[in-house]
Amino acid sequence: MTPHFATPSKILHWLMAVMVLAMLLIGVGMVSTFSERYHLLVSIHKPLGIAILVLVIVRFVNRMINRPPPLPSTLPPILKFAAEASHILLYALLFAMPVIGWAMLSASPYPIVLFGGVHLPPIAPQSATLYGILRPLHTYLAYLLFLTFLAHLGAALLHALVFRDGVFESMASWGAGKRQPPVAPPVLSAFAEGLAPPEPGLTSEI
Repeated sequence: MTPHFATPSKILHWLMAVMVLAMLLIGVGMVSTFSERYHLLVSIHKPLGIAILVLVIVRFVNRMINRPPPLPSTLPPILKFAAEASHILLYALLFAMPVIGWAMLSASPYPIVLFGGVHLPPIAPQSATLYGILRPLHTYLAYLLFLTFLAHLGAALLHALVFRDGVFESMASWGAGKRQPPVAPPVLSAFAEGLAPPEPGLTSEI
């Protein structure tokens, strides 16, 4: 039997999922409004970004301690590769986005106010040129993060509703920590068979 994700992994996963979704929605609001709400959104955006940066480091350490359960053996290799690659990209973006945002604010001529009287130290020199590079980079990576988030959500729903292989339950379930090895549903079996190479000695007739 394959174990579920450890409880700390589940807590970090769902906490960060809510925070990242909130950050993406706030980002959309920031680029679509010029009203007084903009300053309110910015005041939330900065501390939330730093909180995500701290949690992604904590989550990475937790992942080294509490290893994730293996993917089902019924999952085709190409989907296993896609799952691993998307997780690496997601971790990289969740780390890079706050750091680039921090560096972008450091390059501006204004102090970095986190909240109240709390200021962040600059991590980059003041430079209009550097700011001009980091500002669009931060925006482009935000779009990439949004697409990656949607892909991750789509994959979760695919496992839950189509494959039904226990992958979604391993993170979403808070009950007993074991699940039975999955049996591939017809859709997944057909997909795997379509990707599998023909057996030696078999030829197709025309």
